Amino acid sequence: MQGKVELCGVNTSKLPLLKNAQMRELIAAAQSGDSKARDKLINGNLRLVLSVIQKFSGRGESMDDLFQVGCIGLIKAIDCFDLSQNVQFSTYGVPMISGELRRFLRDHGAVRVSRSTRDTAYRVLQVKERLTAEFGREPDVDAIAKALGIKRSEVVFALDSICEPVSLYEPVYSDSGESVCVMDQIGDTKNTDEHWLEQIALDEAVSRLNEREKRILSLRFYMGKTQTEVAREIGISQAQVSRLEKNAIGRIKKELGS
Repeated sequence: MQGKVELCGVNTSKLPLLKNAQMRELIAAAQSGDSKARDKLINGNLRLVLSVIQKFSGRGESMDDLFQVGCIGLIKAIDCFDLSQNVQFSTYGVPMISGELRRFLRDHGAVRVSRSTRDTAYRVLQVKERLTAEFGREPDVDAIAKALGIKRSEVVFALDSICEPVSLYEPVYSDSGESVCVMDQIGDTKNTDEHWLEQIALDEAVSRLNEREKRILSLRFYMGKTQTEVAREIGISQAQVSRLEKNAIGRIKKELGS
């Protein structure tokens, strides 16, 4: 990112850059309780935080929120960095910041899913990124599943779990002040005006039947019983059930104009 970038009130274009020797000195001081050294370390590594959160953008979360969470990961990295190890701070800091961001996204998603599913999802993303770098193209689901040693369906479910839900009123196209929303693109052949009118007419026709006819139709077509079973339950013959059923259906059809 170039130029002046404001995140959480911080102008990232003017952030200081620290050399490795300075970093180690400041880390030693900060871990000894020097609050000024700690502040210098945080300010000197905010660019690192910014570079990491770019990988987590586009998931429906505010960049300012991600930046703040990334800063928490940075602080944890400063507190836990082992100066006895001959590694650069960024090598240790990036995974710490990324881990903090993953935990935040896992625990604050719009749709709550199990922790194990979200953990699988982020493992899938890591493998996907690695395979993309190796192959020079985006891997398919089968390649990711094979690399992780899990089923193809688990990869699909895991990726679905971290997709942000889309509002039905989200605009997908706009022209001359008129917008087309997601809802406008969804077809529903069942819940149409015609279907509702037919259902109302059917309910009214059934309501005009006597109680015995209603019970017979309910047992036959809602509970799936045979005419013999209905006859045994009501206490009449199977022939009577057949006649009453036929008459009831005939009256309903007449009411509906069929």
